[in-house]
Amino acid sequence: MTKRALVVDLDRCSGCDSCIVACKFENNVSLGNYWCRVLAIGPHGEYPDIEMYWLPVHCQQCENSPCVGVCPTGASYRDPDNNVVLINKDKCIGCEYCVYACPYGVRQKNEEEGVVEKCTLCNHITAKSDGNENPDDTNDPDHAVPPCVHNCSCGARYFGDLDDPNSMASKAVQEAGGYDSDKVHHLSDPSDAKPATVYILSPEIASWKEL
Repeated sequence: MTKRALVVDLDRCSGCDSCIVACKFENNVSLGNYWCRVLAIGPHGEYPDIEMYWLPVHCQQCENSPCVGVCPTGASYRDPDNNVVLINKDKCIGCEYCVYACPYGVRQKNEEEGVVEKCTLCNHITAKSDGNENPDDTNDPDHAVPPCVHNCSCGARYFGDLDDPNSMASKAVQEAGGYDSDKVHHLSDPSDAKPATVYILSPEIASWKEL
């Protein structure tokens, strides 16, 4: 099964917010709303042993997406071709059930349109992408990546199918030592949502704390 997601290398993330800007620009996200946030985690510890890192948080593309299960109209659904969790605005009634069901707070209501919105992995760009980015042609739909990935100033973000060992996302996880590595993390999973987004953070950089 296709498992599209982002992999974020926190060892490289500088907290520059270029992913936020790229996302808002590409998706015309309304003022005050964010489909991606970058949280400052820390500082923790005592001088001179201080730890701090930045944690980008967006739709986690959960395997057991609570947002899809609670939607009364079917507005929240999975793309049948690539399994990405999306929102059909024509079916959304703005009830916000999905907002409250999401354990990561990444859905927001667009008050002007009366609908809920979130990160879509820029499915309008990446729908047919194989997740194997071709650095020589970023406009090639077969190798397209979300703008937050393309515009990351530190090269900290990867996009692809985590079930495809040849995707850029899978390769990043493999290079970090695989899912059993102490460098590879997911956000906490209180509702058994099984978030797909992967975060890479080396212990020598900082201890994984989330918030």
